[in-house]
Amino acid sequence: MDTETQNDKVESRTAGEAGWHASRYNLFAKVPDTKMTAIANLFAGNCAEYTPIEMYLLSVLEELDEHHPIIERFAKRGIICKFDERTALDTMGRGVCAAQRSVGLTICPTMGCNFDCPYCFEDHFAGKMTAEVQDDIVALAERMMDASNAKGISVTWFGGEPLLACDVIESLTGRLLALAEDRGAEYDAGIITNGYLLTQEVADMLDRCKVSSAQITIDGLGATHDATRHLAGGGPTFDRIVSNLRNVKLPFRVQIRHNVHDGNQHEMDDLMEFVENLAKESGNDLAYYPAPVSESSAADERGKQVGLLCGTDASEVSVRQEAGRFQKGRGHYCGAHTLWSVGIDERGNLQKCWEAVDKPQISFGTAHDWDPSDPFATASNPDNLTMYLNTACPIPDDECRECVWLPMCSGGCPHKRLFSGRACVAFKDDPERYVLALHARIGETKEAERDE
Repeated sequence: MDTETQNDKVESRTAGEAGWHASRYNLFAKVPDTKMTAIANLFAGNCAEYTPIEMYLLSVLEELDEHHPIIERFAKRGIICKFDERTALDTMGRGVCAAQRSVGLTICPTMGCNFDCPYCFEDHFAGKMTAEVQDDIVALAERMMDASNAKGISVTWFGGEPLLACDVIESLTGRLLALAEDRGAEYDAGIITNGYLLTQEVADMLDRCKVSSAQITIDGLGATHDATRHLAGGGPTFDRIVSNLRNVKLPFRVQIRHNVHDGNQHEMDDLMEFVENLAKESGNDLAYYPAPVSESSAADERGKQVGLLCGTDASEVSVRQEAGRFQKGRGHYCGAHTLWSVGIDERGNLQKCWEAVDKPQISFGTAHDWDPSDPFATASNPDNLTMYLNTACPIPDDECRECVWLPMCSGGCPHKRLFSGRACVAFKDDPERYVLALHARIGETKEAERDE
């Protein structure tokens, strides 16, 4: 057979013979009042509309000539591929424990709190981080940067209520900034606060401490919020928080989290409108974010558990939540799946999940002793480290590995999987609603979706 004949044979291969196949992570939904179909690909993080002709070509993909022009278009959007996506997710999951671009520190300067929220997953206790523990944290950050070759430090101030210990935030920030500068690394910080103590003086301090984002929870309007977000000694908080958001010039973006439960879900749209108007009035960068309340042992023990969302209502909140953070598949759920992200309580105990920062019994080590260059020998309880890391891809759960949602959920929250059981997405059995939420959010027009 001459060379020309051989080339002709190669050029006549079908797409299937060339290895092309439909992605295992496509989700479909008919777009109402049109002939179009929306396809979301969870691996590529893409959602677009397709015509009936394109849907037909997708259905006969493996019979098409491998050079058919639709191949490139489909491949660019991730709805077809010529590799094993699930194996790629496994590799991504393993890769998160390799060298990282940034070291993540969730620091609790105090576990004390001025609020007493019935759904809180924490047991609060008084106290503030000592100078000695701050020394240990700076030394730990240095070891983590050495071991990871990271070019950044990312800090989240957490608690308790971190603004009860502003002096610790200032002191530690100065030293961590100096470390970043010395290493030629970037520095970024955020804070999770209830907002009650967010005066102009405090906001200015956070600005000096390079805080670029904040999360503040508002659980509804007026009395609805005050029913669950009240002071530890009793008393309302809504008016004070809203006054701070309106009157304080905030030099950072604020995500307004709405912990949605049976008692306040009816105010979701009203609260979103309220936040939008508050942003316009104040000139501050405020964004609404709904999240369904989860069970917690701490709340159960206090006997004040808020009614939890369930069924259709929970899935509706989750659809909004997940559609708002649509992204490519990563093979891991959160920082609990990597060596380079740790939670640190005021006593210097290390945790893999910030939902566990109040539980020293499942700490894996201390900021004083732990060294990620030898992570198991220096851990006081290595099992408390490995149990989190081993919930990343490849997930030891056959049902999860076969699930179409795997690129998005990566097996779900590691902490819940370990201590309360696998938590699947609430809309797992209703993918069409999720796809349409993505389609509406992305807002693609026919012109934008076509590759004309």
